[in-house]
Amino acid sequence: MALERIEVAGVPIDILPPDGLESALVELLSKDGPKQIIFLSIWGLLKARKKSEYANCVKNADLIIPVSKSILKGASFLGYTKPYRYEPFDTVISILTILEKYGKSLYLLGGTKKTILRAERNVHITYPGLQIVGRYIGHYHKRMEQDIVSAIYKSSPALVLLSDGVIGRDCWFSVRREKFRSGLFLYYKDAVSIFAKKKKHISKASFDRGGELYDELFHNPLKIFRFFSYLFYWCILLRERSEIRKQKSNE
Repeated sequence: MALERIEVAGVPIDILPPDGLESALVELLSKDGPKQIIFLSIWGLLKARKKSEYANCVKNADLIIPVSKSILKGASFLGYTKPYRYEPFDTVISILTILEKYGKSLYLLGGTKKTILRAERNVHITYPGLQIVGRYIGHYHKRMEQDIVSAIYKSSPALVLLSDGVIGRDCWFSVRREKFRSGLFLYYKDAVSIFAKKKKHISKASFDRGGELYDELFHNPLKIFRFFSYLFYWCILLRERSEIRKQKSNE
């Protein structure tokens, strides 16, 4: 399916209806070369505005899925089609369900030895038709990197699910893109921990209310200072909307 891609504060966002997720994944897998999916929060969006490795990572991603309400509000404020917001873990579940339907494979990377083995077992039980072709812990020694990359290259999984402990997070794949020949790469920090039942994922009701922000503050109260970044975000949008209106009036 043809996705509509917009820019909010200069950062690309894809508009992907929930009922279009399956066709989008199938289309990505049908194309040559490895592909990257990114879950983009408001804080990630602000980070992606700067010239950095992460900015290049987002710019070159093949599917950029918003997870913050503020991004949706920003798109509407600018007069664009309102994107669809996704809860990361629920989306991972949907992706694995789709991959199992098509008899695809998975590689897990992240977490501790105990959590990844438990996560692998639980994923196997839940998705018996999904082949798990390998796994490795996060925080691995640098000398193991080539072995990990080679294992992923040789096994050619449909999805490499990156999680806690992977250095570079989303950028882990983007800086190594040329070392892979196929597959989807997706980073979600809590994936392995949640599959291992070491951590609970946010409820749909709480996510719909924006409760993930309170969870972040509970674990790190200093994040309250992100409020100033949030104000900066809206200042950017005010300026951008003014520029859009000027362009329209000149047409």
